[in-house]
Amino acid sequence: MESRVEIGERIRKLPAAAAAAVRLNPREYADDYFAVLNATLKESSADEGAHTIYVSVTNPAALVWSIAQALDVPPERLSFVDAISHTMMNFRDPLPNAVYIESPRMLETIMLRVEYLLRLHKATRTTLVVDSVNSLAIHNPKELLNEFFHILVNNLKSRQVLTLLLIVSEDPTSDLDQMLGLIVDETVDVVRAHG
Repeated sequence: MESRVEIGERIRKLPAAAAAAVRLNPREYADDYFAVLNATLKESSADEGAHTIYVSVTNPAALVWSIAQALDVPPERLSFVDAISHTMMNFRDPLPNAVYIESPRMLETIMLRVEYLLRLHKATRTTLVVDSVNSLAIHNPKELLNEFFHILVNNLKSRQVLTLLLIVSEDPTSDLDQMLGLIVDETVDVVRAHG
């Protein structure tokens, strides 16, 4: 288990072609989520060759974009595949650096939009963040989700893209944790810093 201070360093040390499950504690979700988002976005703002593609399934792109602006992330280093704003009926002001999908059930469309953004933004270090495996599991059958992650992660690994899959879980033996265990290279636990 890692302290939140160490999360940024742990993420930075992951190899470009790695895939990691980032486990957030449900009782500390907001703090854990912000710690991971902060670490990931700071990486994009610090490295001129970095680009982050953020797949919004839980939190709309507009929310993540407002956090990124507060962290001074240059707009050209962050793009979104937003699969939740339509469902939440929160689609008033679309962002110029986002592509929008009508539903988290549209897994093939998510993959196609990720592919589009990878081709559009040629970066020396690309990170893809999926903000909730849990939310995708609510909207999709387990077998289909398993196939989606296998195809997506293998494609990203072959293209040297760092993939971070956020999961809210306290139980490493849960079905979702076991599914991710077959796909990712490692699991990073986010915990409250002690002291």
